Amino acid sequence: MGGFFFPGVIGTSARMQEVQHLLEVVAPSDATVLLLGDTGTGKELAAQAIHLNSPRSQGPFVVVNCAALPETLLESELFGHEKGAFTGATHRKDGRFLLAHKGTIFLDEIGEMRLATQAKILRVLQSKEFEPLGSARPVKVDVRIIAATNRPLEEMVRVGSFREDLYYRLHVFPVTLPPLKERLEDLPLLVEYFLQRYREKYHKQVKGLTSDVLTAFRRYPWPGNIRELENVLERGVILCTSELLTLEHLPPHIQREAHRLWDGDQEPSWSEQEREFIIRTLEKLAKNRQKAAEVLEISLEELNYKLRAYGLEH
Repeated sequence: MGGFFFPGVIGTSARMQEVQHLLEVVAPSDATVLLLGDTGTGKELAAQAIHLNSPRSQGPFVVVNCAALPETLLESELFGHEKGAFTGATHRKDGRFLLAHKGTIFLDEIGEMRLATQAKILRVLQSKEFEPLGSARPVKVDVRIIAATNRPLEEMVRVGSFREDLYYRLHVFPVTLPPLKERLEDLPLLVEYFLQRYREKYHKQVKGLTSDVLTAFRRYPWPGNIRELENVLERGVILCTSELLTLEHLPPHIQREAHRLWDGDQEPSWSEQEREFIIRTLEKLAKNRQKAAEVLEISLEELNYKLRAYGLEH
């Protein structure tokens, strides 16, 4: 991506190329970005990519999960408080906005925030200032805001649970992260990325997947998206004692789903058929992988992955 650095924002599918292009365009600016998409689609990684490719990259990147904190603590966490501001406030504390000064703050799950706190976020966006709890003195802050949600904010505005003025302030540059089931062609790259991460972490020799696992991955709907894929692969690497992950290394619910789908197939040996088709295609094209990938209508990266998965690398 032309000198831009996108760690973890992985994919060569058309949907992900569009996302990467938008991130590259918006990163050098100081615009507010709203990241949309289902849980587990990689919104925090996208926020990090924006920060790393921005003029603020040397400043802090502060993450706040608005859904993980009760509303009574969220305000204090965001804006800080003075000593004695509330019961238990035994000392002064800086909030996350002040900690993010000269950098970027990522407000994850902003749709979970109550209206009173939304009003204070709006003030920061408008005037770059806020008041810590227990203080009447405004604090100026230089911070870029990136927000994310999996909630339908437009609908929330309509029913009055999300401020319309804040919505339009956040919606300057929206970017939607697609669910994994809509970018299955990125599976090989994602699998390779996570396998490398966890074989290094756990000192394992896992190099790939068996064809059955690859087939199961392609057929599974991935309701938890990339985060679920990562968790499945981490678990598999921990369990695996050989070079290839097999079905027995997958969580039971994915095994059951795979078997359920196979039991209903007219052609249960789909993976074997694909393997033979790849072999025949390569033979016809004198083992020219680039031409074979074009004939198979897949990327060269995916073909190389399939060759490893099917034991055809040599």
